Amino acid sequence: MPKARLKGERVRTVGQLRLFVSLVREGRWLAATLDSAQPDRKPPPRSDLRLQKIPVGPVAVFGASNFPLAFSVAGGDTALAFAAGCPVVVKSHPAHLGTSELVGHAIRKAVADSGLHEGVFSLVVGEGNAIGEALVAHPAIRAVGFTGSRRGGLALVDIAAKRPEPIQVFAEMSSVNPVFALPAALEAKGDTLAAGLIDSVTLGVGQFCTNPGLVIALDNGDTDDFIEHAAAALEQKGAQTMLTEGIAKAYASGSRRATAAAPSVSRGRKETVASGVLPALYRVSAEQFLASPRLADEIFGPASVIVVCIDADEMIAVARWLEGQLTATLLMESGDVELVRRLLPVLERKAGRILANGFPTGVEVSYAMVHGGPYPATSDSRST
Repeated sequence: MPKARLKGERVRTVGQLRLFVSLVREGRWLAATLDSAQPDRKPPPRSDLRLQKIPVGPVAVFGASNFPLAFSVAGGDTALAFAAGCPVVVKSHPAHLGTSELVGHAIRKAVADSGLHEGVFSLVVGEGNAIGEALVAHPAIRAVGFTGSRRGGLALVDIAAKRPEPIQVFAEMSSVNPVFALPAALEAKGDTLAAGLIDSVTLGVGQFCTNPGLVIALDNGDTDDFIEHAAAALEQKGAQTMLTEGIAKAYASGSRRATAAAPSVSRGRKETVASGVLPALYRVSAEQFLASPRLADEIFGPASVIVVCIDADEMIAVARWLEGQLTATLLMESGDVELVRRLLPVLERKAGRILANGFPTGVEVSYAMVHGGPYPATSDSRST
């Protein structure tokens, strides 16, 4: 992981902890409600009624492979569990055991310095799935936080559902984060948007859950120019090293799957391939896309599939066909407003967060930020 990325993630992690500290001190999360007694009300009198949220109990947190700080041992799930008053048991990710141990020691020291019981935090380490499965099945665990693959998340959801007393699993799993590149926007600034798209696709070697893996546009000359500019920008990107061998193998598998259905428009500089994986851009018609469901599967890495629609109706059909997403993006100008009016009612039920004229690779730590979405982006769309 490059130093700049690591420093940025550390800032993000500290920001998450501080946000939850402020929430605890404010007390708003308790949702305290007081309904005063009405002894003289007839009929009948009303008693004094009081409501307050309480912690669910110990939470199992699974560290993510791609965020060793922000979504792992002291990441968002741990921070919010602590803020709600829940003890935490973290299952460290095998991709960064040393980092996990260092952060675990820091939390243990904080627990001791705060005079809390040592059982407030535990870190468990182990190969394979057995420890994680046993953790979710353990009767003391009352909820689960997970960031990772759909297969891994659904396995935990299944275990939690089959317990004698089922518990909730808050799992972030998979998303292709569709970008709708609308005609007036491409006419006005297609070259600029193409460069921005490729920068977003290749950021962090595409190892972000909000990576724009799908672009949807209308079939016209401006879209052709946009794709040409995007291909040229991609060809300037060299091969990059992914975080783990497992992620790199999964990316290679996803690339082969996409190439079989849609030959690539462009790849990165091939002379650099010995040092890592190449980014890729694919183009398909909407008809091909709708007939090949695997093209909508997440390729976790620096790749994106451009879907070209014959008209607005076909674009709406593609939007309706998509699974739940973390994000959906609208690249638009004033001339696209009518098409946006048709897209929004679909997208607001397909994605947790809708962006206008930006790219989704960036999650702010703030009250208004939603980082969740309908299944299968997350296992529980009520949470963020």
